[in-house]
Amino acid sequence: MDHKSRIDIGIPESDRVKIAEGLSKLLADSYTLYLKTHNFHWNVTGPMFRTLHLMFEEQYTELALAVDVIAERIRSLGANAPGTYQAFAKLTSIEEPEGVPEAKEMIRQLVQGQEAVVKTARALFPRVEKAGDEASADLLTQRMQLHEKNAWMLRSLLE
Repeated sequence: MDHKSRIDIGIPESDRVKIAEGLSKLLADSYTLYLKTHNFHWNVTGPMFRTLHLMFEEQYTELALAVDVIAERIRSLGANAPGTYQAFAKLTSIEEPEGVPEAKEMIRQLVQGQEAVVKTARALFPRVEKAGDEASADLLTQRMQLHEKNAWMLRSLLE
């Protein structure tokens, strides 16, 4: 077949395109946070090493699964998912670290990263809700809940 199959899931194409664009930002933030968390897992040192090493591993493992779910939702909406460092760098709101920060700075940066993902998801929510895209709304709700919890747990280590 050399023609594209029409997508008829009850969401207008213009809404699907805009939702996929927003999910692409969520994917970029999630992948960038994955990479940052994995980097910090490898390079953390200090008295909280074991705690942070294990916590960071739990978080990057969950993010590795999440990026697949987000990318598959983008594809379900009929768009291509971004998948290169170049594309992610253009779309993400998360800054890459300079060098290898101290453990507490790693935690602080990861709190900011977790919160950035929440803000990206929350910004898309009204468009998803207006379009009646319950599947994307469910995905966003789950991501916000998880990242808010992760931010709280990380923030608790700084108090």
